[in-house]
Amino acid sequence: MAILGNIIKGVIDLKDTFSSETNHVEEQKKVLKNLLEKAKDTDFGQVYNFDSILDSEDPGTSFTKIPYHDYNKINDEWWHKLQEGVENVTWPGNPEYFALSSGTTGKESKRIPVTNEMIEAIRSGGVKQVFALTNFDLPPDFFEKEIMMLGSSTDLRERKEHLEGEISGISASNIPFWFRGYYKPGEDIAKIDNWDERVQTIAERAADWDIGALSGIPSWMELMMEKVISHNKLNNIHEIWPNLQVYTSGGVAFKPYEKSFNDLLGKPITVIDTYLASEGFIACQTRPETQSMELITDNGIYFEFVPFEPEYIQQDGSLTEDAPSITLADVENDKEYVLIISTVSGAWRYIIGDTIAFTDKDRAEIKITGRTKFFLNTVGSQLSVNKMDDAMRHLEEVFSAKIPEYTICAKREADEEFYHCWYLGCDISSEKAQDVSEKLDAFLKDANKNYKVARSKALKGVKVTLISPERFYDWNERNKKKGGQVKMERVMNEEKFKTWEEFIADY
Repeated sequence: MAILGNIIKGVIDLKDTFSSETNHVEEQKKVLKNLLEKAKDTDFGQVYNFDSILDSEDPGTSFTKIPYHDYNKINDEWWHKLQEGVENVTWPGNPEYFALSSGTTGKESKRIPVTNEMIEAIRSGGVKQVFALTNFDLPPDFFEKEIMMLGSSTDLRERKEHLEGEISGISASNIPFWFRGYYKPGEDIAKIDNWDERVQTIAERAADWDIGALSGIPSWMELMMEKVISHNKLNNIHEIWPNLQVYTSGGVAFKPYEKSFNDLLGKPITVIDTYLASEGFIACQTRPETQSMELITDNGIYFEFVPFEPEYIQQDGSLTEDAPSITLADVENDKEYVLIISTVSGAWRYIIGDTIAFTDKDRAEIKITGRTKFFLNTVGSQLSVNKMDDAMRHLEEVFSAKIPEYTICAKREADEEFYHCWYLGCDISSEKAQDVSEKLDAFLKDANKNYKVARSKALKGVKVTLISPERFYDWNERNKKKGGQVKMERVMNEEKFKTWEEFIADY
């Protein structure tokens, strides 16, 4: 009898019983007021007169007078001072941590401040997700199993009196004491900086653990499971972890990886999506009836939304100065928005780079639809990552294949015409590249009227190259680092794509 599991499940059920219906709009108003109150005496708060915004009749509207900031803008004007020990810049005090994030572009890591308030907010977001597990009808013994959290190394580096590492490593190094008995691979293994060495150690120790849940980015989780299966000569992961029942995905949409991920399992498991970015814990799935995630609206992040329209998006993925923003009260279902956040780490009207769509605005439930930088609008094709992902799922069905990775570039070829050049990481024979190209082109014409118009005018054609998914992981290792929050860029500019093609040609 799972006595401890019954107790834990009972506590969660009791918490759910006393929970009231959430008013997300009112919560957001409180969060904005709290952020402005806390930061009004900082340098940023003085320059943008937070006192005046707080005294205004509608602080939400007055707040929009502050300009949008992408990372480069806020770092060049404000955050760079934090690394020199300056206090009260965009948030009271000086942060102990910086989250390193190369995201999906460039070799140079961004350094994003992580305050103690943000660490507490991330913990609270995690607790919220734990309490939501009662909605997924999991048996009591699940709550006695161990949880494999596969992120970046928790061996944080000291730099100028700060500690820095990826957000998953910072979070794991600050897990509550009561959770440490459940946490795997454990502190010693989690500190191993070399990804291959860490995963090899996990494979060697895997039989010692009773894993009930996995948590991490899908691509790296797959590589870990493949290593465990290979090292222990198994057919699937359930042969060594028979009680594995839950996977919490994060960082990227799970759908592109669903087929290849499921092939590593011996039986179905519950997949729960999360949205933990370097800038904060943004959303998590709270019920099984949907794959959408609920924005965490009461926990240190204030959200705004800019309609995802071509006239508001600049070439580098930033927003035009006149791009209009709206609050949670005014969003519409099934419409794409650029996500803007202000946080307890001192990010203000910050363009996080993701696009989302609401699936249920009353519940504040969203899905991630893509990245502003990966909106391909060369010659008017207006192709979003969401549509690209849909195309990959279509090709998987048509060719009975797995396509977990891809990248694309719109570029001029030798004939001076524009082509969409795709590289698909898949298990389809390279001899079928032309057939794949035709099916891909036909699907996008049907799915996107702007693409269809572009194909009849300036977009000459589609070229597809089929390669092993391993080449994508090798590319990430060469340019950044394996594991953690590292994600593959879905759209490349011509300069980056030339480097990519040279890299692939070396194999």
